[in-house]
Amino acid sequence: MEVILKQTIDTLGFEGDIVNVKPGYARNYLIPQQKAEPVNKASLARLKQQQKAIAARREAEQQKAQQLANKIEKTTIILTRRVGEENRLFGSVGSKDIAEALAEKGIEIDRRSILLADPIKSIGEFVVNVKVGYQMTAPLKVQVLPEGGVVSEEPAAKEAAEAPAEETTAEQPVEQPVEADETGEEA
Repeated sequence: MEVILKQTIDTLGFEGDIVNVKPGYARNYLIPQQKAEPVNKASLARLKQQQKAIAARREAEQQKAQQLANKIEKTTIILTRRVGEENRLFGSVGSKDIAEALAEKGIEIDRRSILLADPIKSIGEFVVNVKVGYQMTAPLKVQVLPEGGVVSEEPAAKEAAEAPAEETTAEQPVEQPVEADETGEEA
């Protein structure tokens, strides 16, 4: 079934496009939600009259998306979390955390626009793509740091650091415990 889109839908097309969709999708979702209208002589005539207005809205939407993309590309988000062994996070950093951090910097983004395949579960720097509209994405740098700002060493480095410490204690004389008799007095 052919329909004319009344608004831009990421998976289908832009406002004013004529697209072919399954009849059930058009009848049960697009048309009742006022996102599309069926193609007929009257709707084609309306579309022809509205072409200039639609083109102007598309241009404005594209410029807005480009400005937001430029702003996000220049932004680096720093999040601090508690870490355990091998620098693994207690919990994780998800799209909600990233959206809140962006909001603190004055960039309002819906958390569903953050394209994060899996939650971040370790410390480090990550690049996360964000949908900014008009079918554009922008890379966002996310740094996850441990609370207190101290990165624990790798396990192999810990063992190497502990080994010399054990040798120096082995060279020092060890005091022998003093034995006491049954009355509690030292022998």
